[in-house]
Amino acid sequence: MGITMTRRAVFSAAVVVTALVAACTASGSCDMFTGTWVTDEKYPLYDSASCPFIRSQFDCRRFNRPDTKYLKYRWQPKPPCSLPRFDGLALLRMWAGKKVMFVGDSLALNQYESLLCLIHAAAPNAKYTVSPRSRKINPASTVTFREYNVTLVYYVTHYLVDIVKEKAGRVLKLDEIDEGRNWLGADVLVFDSWHWWPRSGPKRPWDYIQEGSKVMKDMDRTVAFAKALNTWARWVDANLLHTSTKVFFQGISPSHYRGQEWGAARRKTCMGETEPLNSTGTYPGGPIRQQGIIRSVLASMAKPVYLLDFTFMSQLRKDAHPSKYNGGNFGRDCTHWCIAGLPDTWNILFYAALTGQRG
Repeated sequence: MGITMTRRAVFSAAVVVTALVAACTASGSCDMFTGTWVTDEKYPLYDSASCPFIRSQFDCRRFNRPDTKYLKYRWQPKPPCSLPRFDGLALLRMWAGKKVMFVGDSLALNQYESLLCLIHAAAPNAKYTVSPRSRKINPASTVTFREYNVTLVYYVTHYLVDIVKEKAGRVLKLDEIDEGRNWLGADVLVFDSWHWWPRSGPKRPWDYIQEGSKVMKDMDRTVAFAKALNTWARWVDANLLHTSTKVFFQGISPSHYRGQEWGAARRKTCMGETEPLNSTGTYPGGPIRQQGIIRSVLASMAKPVYLLDFTFMSQLRKDAHPSKYNGGNFGRDCTHWCIAGLPDTWNILFYAALTGQRG
């Protein structure tokens, strides 16, 4: 039950559903994703030095980030909402015998490793195994908490749809999702996509785009994203509608490379930022257009999908990126997020959605 969209239709649909929370965001009058950042001396929720799961590119404290204020902010949803206390032991018990899988790009990995740290902080003596032992992601990395028989998996896919090597080159197949067979059997699935779609030049991992029998050198990337997301939606409805699998989609995570988006100089980036933007209304740079496409597609699906609508709260956190404190992995990184840090709040909201707690 896909949606065929022209560029104009894509954005018309996005406008229509901007005020909607697609298929299962916070119910009633309680919107957990609207609020502000407040300081809280009880934060962070764990010491990153004690977490064995953080990759160097997210481990800002390890690489000597000098300020700590970014660790001290708690998300305060608009009343009557409030954040629940994250209970890692309760989550392990709830997930006993289950598999939880994060599917997407490195922003999904950001959330995955934060969740592992939160669980480890709650159960520091719990035995676990990591597979593969090298921790190389090809295409997945798995951590199993043996005592609870809980398996958490990160599966890397930058586009959700397939990239196939053919004689002509690498082809991005907008209407194929064969690798989805690797996601079947998970009890909880968390997806994300968009970060890689605008890439061009040597950083682009495909040579052609194909839809049906039509092969192109390129096309409008937002239109391509919408087509791919509809392919993903059809896959979810075909394979998961009659299962108990809980499905989530991570809202688009913003970058902070253009200071004019938050009222600073145009060439300002996240470098040196130590405080969030103080805003309870709209982000000065406006919403991310593609977030509307996600809302529209989720609203069209038969399978309920919970939108983890992290975008606005993350737009405010220009201070929470690794910048240069990332072991030299991504240069001056204003895309990913420090762990401990902002992704911990993502996971508290994930926990609230899983448990039905909204204050």
